Amino acid sequence: MNPKILKLFLRLALSFGFLSAVADRFGMWGEEISVWGNWENFLGYTQLINPWFPDSLIPSIGTLATAAEIIFAIFLLIGFKTELFAKLSGILLLLFALSMTFSTGIKGAFDYSVFSAAAAAFALSLMKEKYLELDTLIFKSKS
Repeated sequence: MNPKILKLFLRLALSFGFLSAVADRFGMWGEEISVWGNWENFLGYTQLINPWFPDSLIPSIGTLATAAEIIFAIFLLIGFKTELFAKLSGILLLLFALSMTFSTGIKGAFDYSVFSAAAAAFALSLMKEKYLELDTLIFKSKS
């Protein structure tokens, strides 16, 4: 496979994965296919996989995770600082996978392919050649 196409595929897959999860927690997916379906259920799951945090911090953690997913998704989608946001995405996904593993067991992290997504994000962070990325336009305009 062409490395440029592979890089674009990784960017799109990670971006849409984040955006789909965010859409779910805001009830944008139909009830029949939703994981959380609403913000309250998402916060309940956030508490489940982060039992070491007090209940009072869960809304902040959920909000921060959601904001990060939206920002990372948009920047990966447009190709802005791709290597940085891919690495940050990998860290976020790895934290999510580890939280799932230590709180509910490793099966959920494997079933939802969170370790695979983290690995994909880290692999993307190592791909230096630009392809259909905003960074290419910014770099050219500064030259």
